Amino acid sequence: MAPKCALRKAVPMSTPPPRPAGRTRAQPSPPDAGSATDTPANSPVDTAELARIAAACAQGRADLAARGLDAAGTRTLRRFSAWEVTRYLIPVAPAHLRRVLKANPELPQGRTDAGGGTRWFTLDEVLRLRAHLAAEGSRSKEYQPWRPEGLPAKVVAVANFKGGVGKTSTAAHLAMAAALDGYRVLVVDLDSQGSMTSIFGGRVADEWGTVFPLIARHYARHMQADNRARADRGEAPQALDETLDEALKITARDVIQPTHWPNIDLIGAQLNLYWAEFQIPVWRMAARGWKMWDALGDSLADDGVLDDYDLVFLDTPPALGYLTINGLAAADILLVPTGASFLEFDSTGRFFDMLHATFASIEEGENMAARALGRPGLAFEWDAVRALITRYDGTQQAELASLMQAWMGRALAPQRQEFTALIGQAGEQVRGLYEADPRDFNRDTYIRGRETFDATYAAFKQLLHSVWRRDAATATATEGS
Repeated sequence: MAPKCALRKAVPMSTPPPRPAGRTRAQPSPPDAGSATDTPANSPVDTAELARIAAACAQGRADLAARGLDAAGTRTLRRFSAWEVTRYLIPVAPAHLRRVLKANPELPQGRTDAGGGTRWFTLDEVLRLRAHLAAEGSRSKEYQPWRPEGLPAKVVAVANFKGGVGKTSTAAHLAMAAALDGYRVLVVDLDSQGSMTSIFGGRVADEWGTVFPLIARHYARHMQADNRARADRGEAPQALDETLDEALKITARDVIQPTHWPNIDLIGAQLNLYWAEFQIPVWRMAARGWKMWDALGDSLADDGVLDDYDLVFLDTPPALGYLTINGLAAADILLVPTGASFLEFDSTGRFFDMLHATFASIEEGENMAARALGRPGLAFEWDAVRALITRYDGTQQAELASLMQAWMGRALAPQRQEFTALIGQAGEQVRGLYEADPRDFNRDTYIRGRETFDATYAAFKQLLHSVWRRDAATATATEGS
C-alpha cells in the first residue's frame, strides 16, 4: 500500500488560545462517540462537540449504509422477475422467453419462488439470455446495446454547483439503466462526500484509492518530461517527492473496484480526496506548463479505460473546483440537473456563466502562448450539453418549467424527471431506484416510479446514439479521404 499523501490539516496548536474574559470554564472530559445529543441545548459549542456530532453522524451513516447488506457484510444485487425481464430488459414476449428456456436447458433457468410460479434471474443471467437471443433470435430486434466498433467509450459528466438537485441520483440511475441495457459502465466519484461510492457499496481507505494518484501521476509525468528538457539544456532536474514517486506506480486499474452490479465498476471517493483541491493549484503554480485540466481524461485514456467500458459516468462535487474542472474537461457529454424553481434556475444559469468564464479563461491563457510559439490553439468542445429538470412536481412547477424550456431551448432536455414514492424509498435505503424490489410496492407505484427515470435514460440513449453515429460517420469519412 502506498504511503498516505502528505496533504493533511494543520497540527494542533501546542498552546490553546486565551478565552475572552468572562467565558472561562472547566475543560470537559473527552466524550464517548455518539453522545452529541447529551450536551445541554444552551451550552456553547467547542471543537470537542463537533467531534461528538461527527461521531454520531458516522454511526448513523454506517447504520443506514448497512441496510441491504448480506450476512458477509457485502451488498448484493437483487434478482429480476421474468415479468421485469420481458417488460423492461429484453425485447421478448413472455411466452417466447418460456419457449426459449424450455428449448435450451443449458441457458440460465432462473430461480422459481416458493409457489413454483415466477422465475427470478440475476443480472448476470439476464445478460447471458440477452447474448443468446442476439445470436439466435430475430434480426429485427436489438437485443444488445449498440455501440460503433473502434470508437472509445463516451464520458458523461453530471455537474452543477447547486446542491439538492439530484445530481448524484441522476448519475447513479443513468449508470444503472445503462447496465440493465447491457452496457459496460464505469462510475467515477469525484465528490469527497462519497455519496456515489456509498450507493454502489464501495470501500475506499484513503486518497490512494481515488482519482488522486491518477492526477498526481499526470503531474509527475509532466515533471519527468520537464526534467528531460532541463537535462538537454544542461540544467539540474527537479526532484520528485515521495507522493509523486508512488503515484507513478499506480494505474487506473489499480483504483477501479467491482461493485455488486456485474457490469458496473467504480472509482470511489472519500474525504481525503478533498485535499486534491489544495494540492492541484500548488502543482500548477510550480509548473505553469502543466495542463492540470487534462489530468483525469488523459489518465483514463492512457490506461485503456475508454476501451474497457462503453460509458464512463463522472459524479462531480457541487462546486466548480479543480476536480470538477477535470471532470468537465474529460467529458464528451455534460448533463446539468436542475430543479424547476427560481433559485435553482438562477443558480444553474450562474453555473453556465461560470463554466464559460473558466474555460474561456483557460483557452485565452493557453492560446496567447500558442500564438507566440506558432502552435495550434486550445479549444474546449463537448458533443452535447443538456440541462435536465429533476425532482419535478407538475402540479406546481409546470409554468416555470415551460418558461425555462422557452428560454433555454435545446440546452434543456424536454423530459421532466418526477419525484415519486419509489425514488424516496430508494434514497432511504441507500440504493438506486432500479435496485428496488417490485414486491415492496403496489404494481402501479412501481411502474410510475420507473417510468420517469426510464424516460430520462431513453432520451439520454437517443442523444448518445446520435453522437456515436456522428463520430462513426466522421471516422469513416476520414478513413476514405
